[in-house]
Amino acid sequence: MMKDMTRGNISSQLIRFSIPLVLGNLFQLTYNAVDSIVVGRFAGEEALAAVGAAGPVMNIVILGITGICIGASVLMSEFFGAGSHEKLKREISTTLLFGLYFSLAIVGLGLLFSGEIIRLLRVPKEISEDAAIYLRVILIGTPFTFFYNGVASALRSVGDSKTPVRFLAMASVLNAVLDLVFVAGFHMGVFGAALATDIAEAVSALLCISYIYKKVPLLKLKPKDVRIDRELLSLTVKQGAVTALQQSCQPIGKLLIQGVINPLGVSTIAAFQAVNRVDDFAFTPEQSISSGMMTFVAQNRGAGNGERIKKGFRTGLFIEAGYWVIICIVILLIKEPVMRLFVSNGDGAMVKIGAEYLSLMAFFYVMPAFTNGIQGFFRGMGNMSITLISTLIQISVRVALVVLLVPSMGMKGVPYACLAGWTCMLLYEIPYYFWFKKKNELLQEKKHD
Repeated sequence: MMKDMTRGNISSQLIRFSIPLVLGNLFQLTYNAVDSIVVGRFAGEEALAAVGAAGPVMNIVILGITGICIGASVLMSEFFGAGSHEKLKREISTTLLFGLYFSLAIVGLGLLFSGEIIRLLRVPKEISEDAAIYLRVILIGTPFTFFYNGVASALRSVGDSKTPVRFLAMASVLNAVLDLVFVAGFHMGVFGAALATDIAEAVSALLCISYIYKKVPLLKLKPKDVRIDRELLSLTVKQGAVTALQQSCQPIGKLLIQGVINPLGVSTIAAFQAVNRVDDFAFTPEQSISSGMMTFVAQNRGAGNGERIKKGFRTGLFIEAGYWVIICIVILLIKEPVMRLFVSNGDGAMVKIGAEYLSLMAFFYVMPAFTNGIQGFFRGMGNMSITLISTLIQISVRVALVVLLVPSMGMKGVPYACLAGWTCMLLYEIPYYFWFKKKNELLQEKKHD
């Protein structure tokens, strides 16, 4: 169902729009989490470590894709808010065709260079072959990942955040079933886990495309619509490339951090893999609220509602803060049980290392709640450069401190490095926000809902 966010109750709209985004992103994360749990329990700790070693590379690809789609979604939302439906269709076509070429290039490069990438990451020899296999197979699913994200972005730009979730939920269940069949049943190891994910991603993409053609005439592309608009491509690449680079900064940082973690041994690599999954589940609702703020701001920017944009920004930050209180309490309560999910026996060094990490991070999650909210505002306003610069500041500080702290503190040094990075990010973003608000004419206008 399409939703015009340029009128109506702001809190209700942000919450109702964000909840499906939260669920959808959690289902997306479930793909990798289920892979990790099934692989760890049925293929062993070394296989789990192999999936973890390859994971950051795939995350760079996924976040690069979502970055492009976020940039395109801002344009789609703006066109919808302004009532420019023809431009909306041209933007969808341009994004999907560009995405097809981009993702096929990624598949080719992945098949050729996966082994070299794994060697550059200093992955231990005993898991390097499995890590390369997992990476090659998982990258084959890149076109499906792009098409799902592209079509889902189109639906969300017109206010429908629920439909993509339903299809992703179906695919998530399919992924879990196939994991059990391929890994636990047929003993296919990391190859089976990656294959299950590829099949599930293909199903979610095909279901989304089918739904648009049957139920959403506004977004349906006819043969004459399927072309690349050069002007929109230039604008999409300009916004999307900056956002893709910004989105990719985090996994690139994780990749560098992984290189510091890898020499600490298989148990620590496996623990880092497990806590990264927990981090992802904790961060995702914060990012989903940010995405809701982005769509809200972009639609109202297209409609010229400056006062409503400011109210939506403040409301979004309050929602972010409320979520942090909940996730902090939950993580502190379940940190040890959740770590035991990733191993066949309930004790060991891995559980202890992971629980210590989560005890610190539960409190520190408050920082990305605010950084994500601020970035959602700037994306919606079409200012992608600030999101890139602030993320580069954050990840640079984090990686530098990991290099300094981890050799002496072990994995406990990572949360402190994260805290310092987020703090520096806010010290840059907050003053910039007030400067931007003062300079932006739209935000100075006094308009009523």
